[in-house]
Amino acid sequence: MMARIVTLDAGQGTMAWELRGDAGVPLWRHFGPRAEVAGLAPLADERTPASFSLDHDVPLTIAPVGGQGWFGPEQVRLRREGAALALTFALADCRVEHDCALFILRDGVAGVELSLSFRIKGRAWTCANSLRNVGDAPFEVEWLASVLVPVAAEAREIVSWRGRHNAELVECRDPMPGQIWLREGRRGISGHGGPAGCYILDEGAGFASGTVRALQLAWSGDSRLAVERDDEGFWIASAGAVLQPGEVQLQPGEEWSAPDAIVAVSCDGRNAAAAAFHDAVRARLCWPGEAMRPRPVHLNSWEACYFDHDEERIIALAEAAAAIGVERFILDDGWFAGRRDDAAGLGDWTADPAKYPRGLLPLAERVKALGMEFGLWVEPEMINPDSDLYRARPDWALALGGLGRPTARNQLVLDMRRGDVRDYLFGCIDRLLSHLPISYLKWDHNRDLAPAGGAAQVRGTYALMARVRAAHPHVEIEACAGGGGRNDAGMADFCHRWWTSDNIDAASRIAIQRGFLAFLPPEVMGSHIAASPAHATGRRHALGFRAAMAMCGHLGVEMDPRTLSDTERAELAGWIAFHKQWRGLLHPGSVWLGEGADGLVWQAQGNEHEVLLFVIRAAPPQDRRPQPLPLPFAGAQGHWQVQLLRVGGGEGGHASHSAPFFDAMVQAPLAIPASWLARHGLSLPPTKAETVLVYHLWRTV
Repeated sequence: MMARIVTLDAGQGTMAWELRGDAGVPLWRHFGPRAEVAGLAPLADERTPASFSLDHDVPLTIAPVGGQGWFGPEQVRLRREGAALALTFALADCRVEHDCALFILRDGVAGVELSLSFRIKGRAWTCANSLRNVGDAPFEVEWLASVLVPVAAEAREIVSWRGRHNAELVECRDPMPGQIWLREGRRGISGHGGPAGCYILDEGAGFASGTVRALQLAWSGDSRLAVERDDEGFWIASAGAVLQPGEVQLQPGEEWSAPDAIVAVSCDGRNAAAAAFHDAVRARLCWPGEAMRPRPVHLNSWEACYFDHDEERIIALAEAAAAIGVERFILDDGWFAGRRDDAAGLGDWTADPAKYPRGLLPLAERVKALGMEFGLWVEPEMINPDSDLYRARPDWALALGGLGRPTARNQLVLDMRRGDVRDYLFGCIDRLLSHLPISYLKWDHNRDLAPAGGAAQVRGTYALMARVRAAHPHVEIEACAGGGGRNDAGMADFCHRWWTSDNIDAASRIAIQRGFLAFLPPEVMGSHIAASPAHATGRRHALGFRAAMAMCGHLGVEMDPRTLSDTERAELAGWIAFHKQWRGLLHPGSVWLGEGADGLVWQAQGNEHEVLLFVIRAAPPQDRRPQPLPLPFAGAQGHWQVQLLRVGGGEGGHASHSAPFFDAMVQAPLAIPASWLARHGLSLPPTKAETVLVYHLWRTV
């Protein structure tokens, strides 16, 4: 007897489920590398009895629930009248198409319908689950996993990220747990460790090889991510939004959807898993004009002048920006009424008459006349106690009963669950966008939520953003939350850029940007050339090193160019021109990351025929000579033309040594066999600490 198996292939992976003849809940058969299922026996024929087990076998289904012999993590937990609601699902419908599998489960006695959707997005799957009350009595949703998948016994390691403000995306590596590995966010935003996501690696997997299973939650609020060992010897990975007690009550006929989750399987290491994530995120982006145009080079005013600005100073800054090739000028915090510092003004979204007595229109028109787009910083979800809005509507701030309202950065959080709050904020933003030539909003969020607003707070923010985008589809939005506190795929439905970190120190950005690229694509990664010393760390870096590290994402400038010497301004303008020349290759394609000997790291961006390669040395070398750098993406066929385009950083002290090979590669490309690059490696010149080598490679027959 053959089992009835349905599959859904995405990229290098297969999801496979067994449909049972008794209308029971389908069983998980496979989540991993692509596999053929023809001729498989039913799972029941393969499972032997096990000691100290129920007489009735309870394998992993697509929607496991407790109470009937399943002792692992649950897909859903519900309560009715304060007690746990027992669930016994049956398969009501199964629809499998070329790009989607939909399972509808129903418990007629409890009055609960659960829909589980798996849809192909490029080389990944997007999982979307929802609950509907089909009964005649309400129930409370305590937990609904966005994804719950088996992880094979071959798994050996979990790669995840943690972080804080100015130290985002610190990579963590943990062995597979003997019991449970858990990452839970409770700050009301996805947090400075990046999205709720991880990479699960089989033995020997790395950036370019091995089996990797990866998942991330497309959600900007509290979350739970877990990898739990089953006593049968495999693991179960799950993720979902953390709900406040009693937050989601479904009345008869009502429905609630969990946030989407994105999952991927790679047989070619972490890079292929990241590429699958990039596919899925790009599918969510809604660009003005329906397609991404070349990403305009920014100058953001924040670190150039902080709150200390007025029309004259900002116009002078804009003129300096235009002179070096900047294409979009963003006026950051400090432009609105009462805003002398961070203690007042949030909520009162009109121009400060002391700083801008003529309003913002003359400034915006001057920026446009200089050939640049005009962008504006806003923080709509926040309110200062010292503001006209708070004095009029203190009840609009998030609060818990009669308890105090803790401030952070001297601000409170508006209750985005309320329709009247969203209406007010939309009115403020709509007036700005209707009366000023604004094409870009930097949408900030500068504190954790205390008290929390739950999932409804996040959904309220999403609703406001969606309304703004619908009314002003030409406007792009940047997601920012104290830097990288809300860098997740949940914002991809509304935003077009993420501010990676308030820490623009070029050395710090090496790891931060690599962590960002594990989940989100390079064209949405805000990467700015900052001042020296760096404002976040106080460290000094050469302009070339700072610029080269910013090339890999959506380029911007975060300083006042007028503080530079003529020579430095010319160098900065040269790097901006360089980025414009190559952004068509850097942004829309693939990213390969890797590590070399003696502390080197590298990344390549482009496509299978052409890339820019960045070889990055942060610390001084320990070896006498650099070892060749293997480049697995080069493949085994044909040749690559290789030219060293630029060296960023490494100035001062003794001159670096060179050799005829490297001198020639600067003057003209050299042909190198692909297999040599992939297996032996690219020979490198000696470099000092804080140096980036930028190469252009293109494939020839």
